[in-house]
Amino acid sequence: MNYTFSDKINPLKPSAIREILKYASNPDIIPFAAGNPASESFPVEIMAKISADIYATDPIPALQYGISEGYAPLIADLKARNKALFNIGRDFDDTVILSGATQGMDLTTKILCNEGDVVICESPSFIGSLNVFRSYNTKLVGVPMDDDGMNIEALEAAIKANKNVRFVYTIPTFQNPSGKTMPLHKRRAMYEICKKYGVIILEDNPYGELRFAGEDVPTIKSFDEDGIVIYVGSFSKTLSSGIRLGFCVAPKPIIAKMTVAKQCSDVHTNMFFQILAHKFITEYDFEAQVKKVQSIYGRKSRLMLDGAKAHFDSRVKVITPEGGLFVWCEMPEGTDIDRLTRAALEKKVAVVPGSAFLVDTSDVSYAIRLNYSTPSDEQIVRGMEILGSVIKEQLK
Repeated sequence: MNYTFSDKINPLKPSAIREILKYASNPDIIPFAAGNPASESFPVEIMAKISADIYATDPIPALQYGISEGYAPLIADLKARNKALFNIGRDFDDTVILSGATQGMDLTTKILCNEGDVVICESPSFIGSLNVFRSYNTKLVGVPMDDDGMNIEALEAAIKANKNVRFVYTIPTFQNPSGKTMPLHKRRAMYEICKKYGVIILEDNPYGELRFAGEDVPTIKSFDEDGIVIYVGSFSKTLSSGIRLGFCVAPKPIIAKMTVAKQCSDVHTNMFFQILAHKFITEYDFEAQVKKVQSIYGRKSRLMLDGAKAHFDSRVKVITPEGGLFVWCEMPEGTDIDRLTRAALEKKVAVVPGSAFLVDTSDVSYAIRLNYSTPSDEQIVRGMEILGSVIKEQLK
């Protein structure tokens, strides 16, 4: 049987990260290529208590169908918390619960884009979102990154040069893969440019609460007075990635269309974990949980950065993150990154080549992305020493 796949799916390639992790499934491999939250960050005991309480006192709502918009008490929690802590949400906004933050990218593209419409992205950017956009046959236009985020002049040039720009996708805080954070003046400049040209901003903020250094920077959504920002957040990094729980805050007409589109995919997000998250927020100390996660990643990032300082060739530019999960390392121009990646894997250290995150796959990247959340502290220390020796050998 010859199978013919759709034009939307046929061009998509497996994630390079997932392919590398197949080889890294060996427990002897140090998983710098991963992106999973630290297992010690999961509040297992509290989640076990909440789970037992749900089943003992009121199990039926957790086991029954729910409404597509999401569990009403959890939506109320998010609206109150987002407004109080982050100034997110206006009278014209609403909230929908997602089955993971990536669903927010999928629903946004589904309701806004026709085939051939343009989506502007940072380059490099999160491969999961890029593949979502590609799956709808959109035209991806990459904008280069400065040391402090997307180049704003290049963004405006890209908007002017392309017809049918439907939205600009950005991860302004602890960007994946680069770990860079866009300062407030650039966020405001992006907002004003998109307002000027009538372009929506899709602000993806899965790492925003993982700050362990520096000062908080307001989200773009926090100063959205014109209804041009779609904001996506997640519980994956604060509670658990496996619960697949995210949310989107956007103008009510957009949320209404997202809700209809969601009914065509998963009907509603998992009810049990929506109820669990609600109870965690209202009956336990969710803010203490966030601080615990921040502390874990602060320690792990310092171990990785210390290892880079001690063992890397001085020509390697290491981007120091103030939060998030990743360290971005830029090698000298001309470095054979594929060969370096293979050499590291032979030494049982898995890293991701920067090319995996490029918008235009014909471009060249001389960078690698390292993750410090997944490996143990001991693996980070040992892995950075091994990786340093591999890099020095490859740069001879």
